[in-house]
Amino acid sequence: MTPEHMRNEADVTTAVAPSSAHLSAADRCDRCGAQAYLKVELQSGGELHFCAHHAREHGDKLREIAANLVDETDKLKATPAIAPEGEL
Repeated sequence: MTPEHMRNEADVTTAVAPSSAHLSAADRCDRCGAQAYLKVELQSGGELHFCAHHAREHGDKLREIAANLVDETDKLKATPAIAPEGEL
């Protein structure tokens, strides 16, 4: 190879590292800032987070553009409405 063809450059890919499968309390809705219960990994490579309210509102459209969905809205049903006896 000639010197002009030899460049000190690394190969770069646009691959996105797999994200965590689970959402945490730190994950916030991109629409309103509430706790996120739905993560949409986009076919284009990005990801969006939605609270349960906005997940229901935009669910059909989100499923059309998603490469992967992490839906944890069932956590809302599993959470007791009040603390059990002795946990106050």
